[in-house]
Order: sequence, then structure tokens, then C-alpha cells
Amino acid sequence: MDKELAASGRQNDDKGARAVTPAIIAEHGGEDAGGTCMKNPYEWLAAAINNHTWTVAGVAAAIFVLALFGLSMVTMQTGDDTYIDKNTPRGALLDHYAETYGSDAIMLIYETDSVRSPDVLRYIDHIQEDLRNERYVAGVSGVVDLLKQANGGTLPSSKAEIDGIIGQAPPEMVERMLPSDLMTISVIALEPGLTMEAQMRVVENIQSAVSTSEPPPGLAVTVSGNPAFSKEMEEEMGGQMGMLILAAMLLMVLAVMLLFSHVRYSLLPVGIVAVGVIMTFGFMGLFGIPISMVVIGAFPVLIGIGIDYAIQFQARFDEEIRRGTIPEAIRATITQMGPSVLIAMSATALGFIAMFFAPVPMVADFGIVCTIGVISCYIAALVIVPIFAIVTRYRPKREAPVAGTKPATGEPIMERYDRFLGRLAYAVAKHPLPVILLFAVVAAGGFYLDEKVPISSDEKTFVPGDMPALLSLEKITRTMGSTSTIPVVVIADDVRSPETLAWIDRFGVYEQEHNDKIIGVTSIATLIREYNDGVLPSTEREVDNVTARIPEETLKRYLNGNMEAVLEFSTVDMEMSVARDLVGRMQGDVAWSNPPAGVTVKITGQLEMFAALMDDIADSKTFMTLLGFAFILGFMILVYRKFSAISPVIPIVFIVGWNGAIMYLLGLDYTPLTAVLGSMTIGVASEYTILIMERCEEELARGVEFLDAIQIAVQKIGTAITASGMTTVFGFAALTISSFNIISNFGIVTVITVGFSLVGAIVVMPAVLALMYRFGGRSRVVAAAGVPE
Repeated sequence: MDKELAASGRQNDDKGARAVTPAIIAEHGGEDAGGTCMKNPYEWLAAAINNHTWTVAGVAAAIFVLALFGLSMVTMQTGDDTYIDKNTPRGALLDHYAETYGSDAIMLIYETDSVRSPDVLRYIDHIQEDLRNERYVAGVSGVVDLLKQANGGTLPSSKAEIDGIIGQAPPEMVERMLPSDLMTISVIALEPGLTMEAQMRVVENIQSAVSTSEPPPGLAVTVSGNPAFSKEMEEEMGGQMGMLILAAMLLMVLAVMLLFSHVRYSLLPVGIVAVGVIMTFGFMGLFGIPISMVVIGAFPVLIGIGIDYAIQFQARFDEEIRRGTIPEAIRATITQMGPSVLIAMSATALGFIAMFFAPVPMVADFGIVCTIGVISCYIAALVIVPIFAIVTRYRPKREAPVAGTKPATGEPIMERYDRFLGRLAYAVAKHPLPVILLFAVVAAGGFYLDEKVPISSDEKTFVPGDMPALLSLEKITRTMGSTSTIPVVVIADDVRSPETLAWIDRFGVYEQEHNDKIIGVTSIATLIREYNDGVLPSTEREVDNVTARIPEETLKRYLNGNMEAVLEFSTVDMEMSVARDLVGRMQGDVAWSNPPAGVTVKITGQLEMFAALMDDIADSKTFMTLLGFAFILGFMILVYRKFSAISPVIPIVFIVGWNGAIMYLLGLDYTPLTAVLGSMTIGVASEYTILIMERCEEELARGVEFLDAIQIAVQKIGTAITASGMTTVFGFAALTISSFNIISNFGIVTVITVGFSLVGAIVVMPAVLALMYRFGGRSRVVAAAGVPE
């Protein structure tokens, strides 16, 4: 039966194509027997490449040069801007708080046999004095300031004097400044409102000052704190991106050599996808899209998807060149595969476009980069394959066998795989219901388990566990306690009124007494108490007199004019899920505590941002998936204008369910990156299912019986999508070697997702097509061509 099917398919390739193509071309605005209509873009491009090869190549080269120019403009981004949109109320409040009150700190960790040594303390005093003169530094404090204050402004010269002063100092102060005889810490407070770029420059200046200083023998000095963490994370990101792209490209080379070796110039797709990635970088630079921790994961994804387009075009060209000339093969490839892959690429892009609406900026950037990338890779494949064929005078490795002859001995494994897929598709199409019911049940279980997958939003769990900046931050947390705070912004007509101050004072005391995670609070109320012998003034005049005695630098950390103030709640170190519960409880306490009339209270800060990120991830992963499905359904119905256009979407619903099951079973978390899995799956899997449906439509248009059409479609397209799918797997596999946990976990699930997508296209899609054909009526292409069922 396979021989008969192959023979009838080949006969229909010529006879059937002559009968049907005019109707198809007429539908798309091409040429027909009665005259010449305006050529559609693909007809025009095929003619341009065939007749003006070097002109088209020159235009393509000019665009590539423009992309190279944009490549120099690409920037890296870390910090709050990657997690929260400043245009939202929460983002605007956090940005306002950071610019008005927020003052990040850089820490210097000193470690030696004894930090109480006079030589060590003299060095610390010297380096602190130097750093006080640095730009953007608001102040520097450390154990030497305590010693000098207790010794008349000079540093004690002997260890006995040093020990004596430390022994008389308040224990809590000594514990923070001198947690042990082996270590002490200097705190470098930065000016409020510094941009991330300015903080990076300060870190670089401090690192330079430390490296050029001459510490005593045995003293190790480490620059730490959140700005140093962000700087090192940015450097790690740059190194990771280069490593992942290189690994993905090498794995691509290996994959195409293994799976695509049956065609000549099998490494051409790797070159095409390299061009597509460079173009993506270039357009990122031109459009001002930064590279963030999540965006890094987009490039292996692009390599995996982009090589699929290149393989599809080259595989179709290789098929066409076996039975015609190069110009004929170019025309057939561009006019037949161009629209089909465009539809598939558009569906993929719509899955990524759904990410534009994510509340997390770097997830939206991921979607934008992927969209730009798939378009760039599609255009590169569409243009480079035919131009390369003309320049190299492309010839296939093997000529097409004569109809009815047996395959030669030593037949390539991929051709045997062709026939296996055909038989499998035929069997599935004959018995579609059991297949669909089985996979639907598994998908339903997956959707149930998906709700049990935990969510992680702690930035420190995303980065390499052995990153020096992370280790030093953990050391600071162990010795000094958590450096995190929960700021509460109070807005009123006059925050210094006795009534408002009393409420601020009561609220601060209440939270500290009723939440064991809160260990302290500082506010304008606590400052006024401190400067008024522990008593809160009862009149506005008394308040004015006390605030006049508070240093301006101290006052502006907690007061902004007369209409805004802030409470800073210090907390213990805790997991993000606990922090989310604490923030939620504090929001409830604000409403319960009944602020005075006209007083508005809002919670903000990084801890609140990361706690809210958990909810953002939970909501956005579902929203992006549903939006992706809506986009794909709308697009398919618009393009095909019939109910059966939903066929490619049905296997994708199953695949999304399978993803939830595998994440739960592997014990993986949802992060800002894995939250895109649903919409990305829609984009990746839709290409495979659409290409099979398109080829099935093409065969039906030639008059092939529907079971045979499904078999031929899977047999012809299945091999190509298996090769491209496996190369996509190789590309995504590069993500798994990342030392960033957020990226490596994403790599694991995307590799599995591509495998699921292949199963959905090769096994589930034939069953769906069979049911749709039986219950949904004739094919659109069949109807347009006038071919009877």
C-alpha cells in the first residue's frame, strides 16, 4: 500500500497540481489561464530572486549591515525596572519612594584573624575617609566611628584601649558593627534616588579604591550590598548570554548533521539562524529593548524556532529541485511554503505577542524579542535559501526515485522514518476517538496539577548559588540581620499635625507588637520622640520646634514637605511567600487602624514588589495562555474562514495541560520566565500543527482521499518538523547548562514542551483532522479548487 500511495502521490504532484494550482493562485491574486493579475508578494519575490538575484542580495545585505549597527546599541538591565512597570500606580509609587527616600547601601566586609588590630582599624578608617569623598555617597559608618566618638575624635592606638571602648558600648550596636573578632562591616549609604547606572559607577569606584589600597597582610576586603549584587548579576548575564548562544549554535550544528544530513548543504540552516539572531540583536539596539535576566532565555528559543523555518524552506526546496529546475524549485518553494510558514510564523508570533500584556516588564520584553526574532528568522530563511541555491547551483544529494521502483539498498534512515510516520498517521486517522480521549484525559490531569505548582519570585533564587555577590549578601544577612524593609507611605494635608503623627506612632507600635516578622520601625514620629525626650508633642508649635532641631539629612529620609511621610519597618529574613502574607496582613491592618480623615496609606518597597510578583506570575501565566489561545483562534478563523480552522489549536490545548503535569512531577517552580510557558507553547506548537494542516489541504486539493491526504501530509511534513523539532530541542537544551536557576529550569521544561509539541502534531493532529473532515465538511482549498470530495 505504501508503494501505491507513493506512486499516486507522485502522479498527483504533476497532474493534480496542474489542475488545482490556477484556482489556488487566483484565490491569492496570482496568474490564471485567462490573463495576468497582480502578482501576490510571494510570486513577486520568487520572480525578483530568479531574475535579479544580486539586487535582492544587496538589499538583504544592507538590512544586515543596519542590524550590525544596532548591535552596538544593545544594553543590559537589572533592578526594579525589570520587575515592575513604572507607569502603573504601584510602579509609580515605588519609583517615587526610591527617588525621594530610598537610599541603597554598599557594604565593605573586612575579614582577618583579628579586626580589632590597630593596623586593621587604621586601614578601615583611611578607606572610609577616602570613600566619603566619592560622588553620590551620603555617608560612611563603621566600628571605627564608634571608637573615635568614644575616644575624643581620634582612633585608639592600642588593642587594650580598643577592647575597653568596645566592652562599654551598647551590645546591640557592637553586634551589628562587630559581629565577631574575625569580621566587621562598613556601611556606605548612597544618596536617595540614584539610578541603577549611577549605583553601578559608585560600585566600580569603590572596587577601584579597594583594589588600589594597601590592606594589612591577611586582611580580605569584599564589596557587597544590593548595588554590588546587581552589578555582578549584570556581568554574569553578559557571560551567560554569550555562552548560551554559543552552546545553542554548537548543538544546532550537531543536530542538523545528525538529522538533516540527507540534504546537500545541511549546515545552511545554522548560518541562516545566525543571521536571524544578529538581526534580532540589531533591532533590539535600534528599538531600545534592554537585555534582562529573562530576555537572555529568548535567544536559544529563537535559535531553536528560527532553525525550524530554515529547515522547512530548505527541505521543501530539496524536494522540489528533485523534479525541476532551480527557478521552478524556487518559485514552488516560495509560493507554496512562504504563505504556509508565514501563517505558522504569525501564529507563533501571536503566542509571543500575548506576553506583551504581562505585568512584568522583562516578560513583556521577552515576548517582544521573540516576536522580532521569529520575523527576522522567517525573512532570513525565505530570502537566503533561494539566493544560496542560485549562487551554488544547488543539486540534491539523491535524485527522486522512479515511480514504482523499490528503494535502493542502504536507504537513508530518514526515508524509512518517512514511511513510519505515514503508517502511524494513517492508523491514527482511521481510529481518532481513542487517541483524542486518551490524550485529553492526561491533559485534564495536567491542568489540575498545574494549580499545585509553586511560584517563586525571590530574585536571589534565580541567580547562580555560588555567585560571590550572593554569598557575601548572605554573610551580611547572617551577621547583621535582614537588610530588607517594608516602607509605608503616608499622604495627608499635613502629616506633621499632632493627630496624624499620633496615628503614625500608634500604627508603628502596633505592627511591631503584633507581627513577629517585624523587628523595628523608624518614622517621623520616632524621630520626633527621639529629639523630644521620648514624648510626642501635642501641639503644632511643639512639633515645629522639635523638627527644627532634627538634622535636615536625617529628616528628609522620613519626611517630604508637609504632605508626605514614610514609616520604615525592619524585618527578619524570610521566604517570599511569608513576605507576601506579611504585606497582606499589614494592608489589612492599615484599613482596620482607621487613619484620620484625609490620610492615605500605601505600602511599597522591594519586598512588597517581589511579594506582589508572586500574584503577578500566578495571574499572568493564566492570562497570557488564554490570550494566546484567543489570538490564535481569531487568527485561524480570519485566515481560513471556517470552523475546522480550530483544528491546529486542539492539540495545543492538550500540550499546555501536559506541561502543567510535567512541571508538577519534576518539582519545578513558576518564575517570571516559566510563566511564559503556556503562551510560548501555543506559539511553538501551532507552527507544527498548522504546517501539517496546510499540507493536508494541499493534498486534498489535488484530489487525494482524505485518509491518504493525512498520511502524505504527516509523511512529508512530519519528517521535516521532526528534524526541525529535534534541532529546536537541541537549541533549548543549551538553556539547561545555564548557572542561572531561572534559565536552566526554563530550559528543562521547554525541551520537554517541544517533545510534546511533536507528539501533538504527529499523533494528535491526524486524529483531529480526521474528525474535522468527517464532521466539518470539505476543505477550504478543496472547495476553492472545485475538487469533489
